[in-house]
Amino acid sequence: MTIQIDPALAEPDPLSRAMPAGEADPFPLEGIDHVEMYVGNARQAAAYWSNLGFRPVAYRGLETGSRDHASWCLEQGDARIVLTAALRLDGDIAAHVAAHGDGVRDIAFTVPDATRAFEHAVASGAAPVSEPRVHEDEYGRVVRAAIATYGDTIHSLIERSDYAGTFMPGYSALAWSGAVRDAKLLSFDHIVGAVGLGDMDQWVDFYRRVLGFSQLQHFSDDVVSTDYSALMSKVVAGGKGKIKFPICEPAQGLRKSQIDEFLDFYGSPGAQHLAFATSDIVASAAALQAGGVSFLSIPDTYYEDVLERVPDLQTTVEDLRGQGVLADCDEDGHLLQIFSRPLQDRPTMFLELIERHGARGFGEGNFKALFEALERAQAARGNL
Repeated sequence: MTIQIDPALAEPDPLSRAMPAGEADPFPLEGIDHVEMYVGNARQAAAYWSNLGFRPVAYRGLETGSRDHASWCLEQGDARIVLTAALRLDGDIAAHVAAHGDGVRDIAFTVPDATRAFEHAVASGAAPVSEPRVHEDEYGRVVRAAIATYGDTIHSLIERSDYAGTFMPGYSALAWSGAVRDAKLLSFDHIVGAVGLGDMDQWVDFYRRVLGFSQLQHFSDDVVSTDYSALMSKVVAGGKGKIKFPICEPAQGLRKSQIDEFLDFYGSPGAQHLAFATSDIVASAAALQAGGVSFLSIPDTYYEDVLERVPDLQTTVEDLRGQGVLADCDEDGHLLQIFSRPLQDRPTMFLELIERHGARGFGEGNFKALFEALERAQAARGNL
């Protein structure tokens, strides 16, 4: 296994950027504020995500004065999803959905000073999307700006320390009366970006140069491959480890990789999958499956030597096998993970669930089993 670790990992806290004495961090990040998806029908999408344990908490639409789009904000644990749909045929939202289908538009960061963060990012080479703007209502003020990243994806910069409302000015709080399934999801663990062949290093450099991220790991195509397809990935992290972004690009193979398939159907680089941390992956997988999520099938032979590979496993092999959960370990502990099939008709965005017991990696020991499962699904779609 060829895994290259950034030298910074030898430091006691490699995810904390050391600043010269007396110099403030120009781009401090407090975490992922929310992920906004542009979808064809936000109301129906909100009902779907509520089946996955996300509670609708705020709404924006015609009733609140929004004339061109409707948005639903949902929360589970510390993870916040915003679902936005166009109300008219023209405009950026409708064009985004026409080009990509349902997909992630915005991976927003919470920052202490949105104006300062925006100015630093643009000065460091980021393309501006929207300059800092103050949004106010009776609950206070939110300052919001945005910069571009890969494809049509953006990063909003959200300063909300002076706001006491449910989500953001312009939204009305919801008293949701519908049922919400308990899926035990805690937060975003990581978000994977898929970029074109040869573009990975450009975007790794963007996150290091503009946002001050550190590179954690590098997975070459010798590791992330099967007999038919391969990809390359580098993992960058910021916000003292709260934000982790694997950036993946396709590699040459006999057939198309999962990244090739995503790029073909999404039409551009974008967020390939959202990974959620969970406190009980077996229960989470069962809840999401009951809510309509379909997971990749893992052959029984995978589980024959699980206890040899992960001797400190705290879950029974039978429970893992029953849900198709994968297990892996590193020098810090072990983790459990499971991957869904695409959430929409286009084979684009999907979900990952991950339960960590000390491990800081991304299940590299499972890459072969995962890729083979993905290839079986691609073959069924005629896209391998």
